[in-house]
Amino acid sequence: MPEVIFNGPEGRLEGRYHHSKTSNAPAAILLHPHPQHGGTMNNKVVYSLYQSFVKRGFSTLRFNFRGVGRSQGVFDSGQGELSDAASALDWMQTYNPNAQTCWIAGFSFGAWIGMQLMMRRPEISGFISIAPPANIHDFSFLAPCPASGLILHGDKDEVVPVSSVDKLSQKLQKQKTIEIDYRVVKGCDHFFQGHLDEMIGHVDGYLDKNFIPVEPTE
Repeated sequence: MPEVIFNGPEGRLEGRYHHSKTSNAPAAILLHPHPQHGGTMNNKVVYSLYQSFVKRGFSTLRFNFRGVGRSQGVFDSGQGELSDAASALDWMQTYNPNAQTCWIAGFSFGAWIGMQLMMRRPEISGFISIAPPANIHDFSFLAPCPASGLILHGDKDEVVPVSSVDKLSQKLQKQKTIEIDYRVVKGCDHFFQGHLDEMIGHVDGYLDKNFIPVEPTE
């Protein structure tokens, strides 16, 4: 799990990166929760997502948004963080020029940023959105949503009411061109405390069903 430093819009960004041994392996980027509420790339949910993708042979990157850890810059209310995520994807593509597909996964604030990036980058073919803050941020930019994905939320979420995510998923599920797998974890709060294994079980099950491993080219 080597530490990496790459250039972002406001200076260096700090990350942890696993490079697949398969030359045409898929790529995955993991986005952490809100920087002003203690969110970092070492968040337990983000780290667990990272491990799920690594296990499946993805070249996988998690990184700190600007102003977090050793990443330079200051918090920018989402706009700058979206630029950081785009820089991370650019960096990934430089080191994985033969990647046939790219997935994005984010937790809370990171889910909001990830879904915005997906709208701008057509190479992203799948997403995992954990506890998307649909009551705090406007998700109407998903019109239409360009890729299928998993939305996972706790029914005891004290930060983002499950009703707001219900509405978001219902809207997305009306699209005929994609499939949204929406799952609600019973008894689970915003941070999946005591439910981390259950959360990863859902993620693993979704990836096993929807990700077709890439045949090595060498």
